[in-house]
Amino acid sequence: MQTTLWISLAVVGGLVLAGSVLGARHPTIHPLEARAFHAVNGLPDWLYVPLWLPMQLGNLVVGTLVGLAIAWWAGDWRMAVGVVAAMGLKLLAERLVRKWMAGYLSVRQRPGTSETGAKLRGKDVPSSGMSFPSGHIILVAGIAAVVGNDLPGVLSPWPFVLTLLVMLGRVYVGAHNPLDVTAGLGAGLLVGAALDLVLGL
Repeated sequence: MQTTLWISLAVVGGLVLAGSVLGARHPTIHPLEARAFHAVNGLPDWLYVPLWLPMQLGNLVVGTLVGLAIAWWAGDWRMAVGVVAAMGLKLLAERLVRKWMAGYLSVRQRPGTSETGAKLRGKDVPSSGMSFPSGHIILVAGIAAVVGNDLPGVLSPWPFVLTLLVMLGRVYVGAHNPLDVTAGLGAGLLVGAALDLVLGL
């Protein structure tokens, strides 16, 4: 049963990633994507405070430490191995996706460069540079897929809820365009599902 679940998650991740890559292969940021960006980026400023904390889970060190803390709490060494592996595979997945998108990376710049009137919230939000895919989302989605299966029933959806909040937050603060974060979600789910299958989580 669990094998079927993780194969299904891998398929969903692959479809989301493929759809994001296809959608991003455009000579400009597509008007529909720009509209979605401004709808989220234009949300009220007071949301920055509640979204700031979950967004830290996308940080390589913070996200990995939180994942390891959950593995320690669950007493599952395989989960801990999966969390560390997800951290390493995040870097590999990011490079592979950027290789596939090599001809479009000049278009897929940070919203501060690629979106007119983007609001950049926070001192650490870059205004330029490559932004496809979101490495923050690859990490948090990968770790969510690794730890979510072993959490008690009521808690098991929360890693994925937090992943969605990080996705929302990264667009809200002006760090990414929408397809950047959906590509990160797809890649992260693929990474996490593959580790679940290999490690038998």
